[in-house]
Amino acid sequence: MAATEIYPLLIVLLLGSIMTFGMYLTITTVASKVFEKQKWDIVTRNVEITLPLRLQAYERMCLFLERITPGNLLLRLVASGGSAQELQTLLLFEIREEYNHNLSQQIYMSNDAWEQVANAMNEVVSIINQSSGVVAPDAPATDLAKTILSQVIEKEIQPSTHALKFLKKEIQTLFR
Repeated sequence: MAATEIYPLLIVLLLGSIMTFGMYLTITTVASKVFEKQKWDIVTRNVEITLPLRLQAYERMCLFLERITPGNLLLRLVASGGSAQELQTLLLFEIREEYNHNLSQQIYMSNDAWEQVANAMNEVVSIINQSSGVVAPDAPATDLAKTILSQVIEKEIQPSTHALKFLKKEIQTLFR
């Protein structure tokens, strides 16, 4: 073969290689954009599904914190009769039941948020137990209720206040 016959063949090979490389770049670019769109669609669908569940979890835990606030507990559960020990048992049972009822909500909340809820609950339990230690077990339930409320007043802040603020702040981050 003569050199004049090789040049057209090299030009054809070079043009073919350039076209093949161009097609490769085009296909990979289009494919990556399609995959990126599919990924975005999946993320969007997941948010559409999980966001209402997360909001419901935070809402339920805010309600839990409000329900276990000593003042609200006592308004709901103090009967005219009964002893301090019976009231303590009833209060602790009610808190445990509320907590156990909402345990599954932790999967939709951050670990920090769940810790805040658990800490608030433990603080309420501690106040009830400390107050029970001050009041005789056979004293009227109203004596225990008064002691619990006076301990809360001494602290100047409800045990669930910090947790509620934390939950509200965290839920606001979902809307930014």
